[in-house]
Amino acid sequence: MACSGGTDSMVLAHLFFEINKNFSVAHCNFKLRGNESDTDEEFVKQWAKKHKISVYTAVFNTKEYAKQKGISTQMAARELRYNWFYELAEKYQFDYIATAHHLDDDLETFFINLSRGSGIKGLIGIPAVNDKVIRPLLPFSRQEIEAFAIKNKIAWREDSSNKTTHYLRNKLRHTVLPQLKEITPQLTQNFKVTKQHLQQSNYLLNDYISLVYSLVAKQEGEEFYFDIPKIKGLPNSNALLYELLFPFGFTNWEDVYHLLDAQSGKYIVSENFRVIKNRDVLLITKRRKELDNEKFFISEETQEIAKPLAMRFIKVSSIQKTNLKTVYIDNSLLKYPLVLRKWQKGDYFYPFGMKGKKKLSKFFKDEKLSLAQKEKAWVLTSKNKIIWVVGYRADERFKVTESTNSILKIDIKQ
Repeated sequence: MACSGGTDSMVLAHLFFEINKNFSVAHCNFKLRGNESDTDEEFVKQWAKKHKISVYTAVFNTKEYAKQKGISTQMAARELRYNWFYELAEKYQFDYIATAHHLDDDLETFFINLSRGSGIKGLIGIPAVNDKVIRPLLPFSRQEIEAFAIKNKIAWREDSSNKTTHYLRNKLRHTVLPQLKEITPQLTQNFKVTKQHLQQSNYLLNDYISLVYSLVAKQEGEEFYFDIPKIKGLPNSNALLYELLFPFGFTNWEDVYHLLDAQSGKYIVSENFRVIKNRDVLLITKRRKELDNEKFFISEETQEIAKPLAMRFIKVSSIQKTNLKTVYIDNSLLKYPLVLRKWQKGDYFYPFGMKGKKKLSKFFKDEKLSLAQKEKAWVLTSKNKIIWVVGYRADERFKVTESTNSILKIDIKQ
């Protein structure tokens, strides 16, 4: 479980210990409060030692990380701690990552998301269970947790940064919410009820989206296709599209809304996916930036490769039937090693069966390839000369003729 040393996490640690749960403690030292941060770390270590609980600690240069990433200090701390928690869970095979978020944290998150223009998912607030992360104290208020700690003589550390109003969450905690609670003393409990209603509405929405998905979408391998005319034929098509794309990490409402009527070729990206408008279809593909600049070298002795494409290179004595996945090349014209790479702007070749050269960009346009298809295109080269636009067209300069005495068959494995 995550343990900062504050009231909430110490109460959770106490409860886990009392019910004899098999658990370990993980503490993050973000180095944001000087000696105070180190004292918090030592406090957690001593509690774990006293109770014979295994403890893991990590020290982070949070401000430097935030600077490198161009994000806020709070966001940096969040990324650092959750990344580390998941690393620990994987390394030591923990079933869950428990955090001590409570009802007041949830209320603050609701107002933060409300101020930023959130949809229903943001207004639901903090989930009680999210992947491996569980939050057992979420139904309880800060006041209830502190009362429990005092009654059970549970020691904790006060975080001085919680008292400052430098962060938005703290401004809400110390300025906005106390005034709202004066007006409505039952604000926290009323929010608890409101959240339950929002969750039920979200369940209903998810059921509807699942039904719509089966009508307008299909998956082929790792690619997802959404039928635009079918989506536009349904009520509230823009809001519907947003819900369909949300699971892929697309959270900007305006970007999503404009896709339905955008020109073909328009695309937007999330952290791991890209959605492309291609005529009457929205195509979602995974982003694979790591292969864009990579080159794969093929020696004359190579007979088979598995990455990035499954291909075979076999010397044969004659030509048989060809197709888009198979080409025959005059091996004597090749200069090894061959290079397999992604196509680049400015590339050109001499299309088989045609006179003269052609830029690949023009060739792809004539072939009516989508943006996703273009980006997945590979070329096989010899001394920077394209031998084969893999899966599309061989180069005329390397064709087999009557004078050829060494033939290389290259094919993509099915």
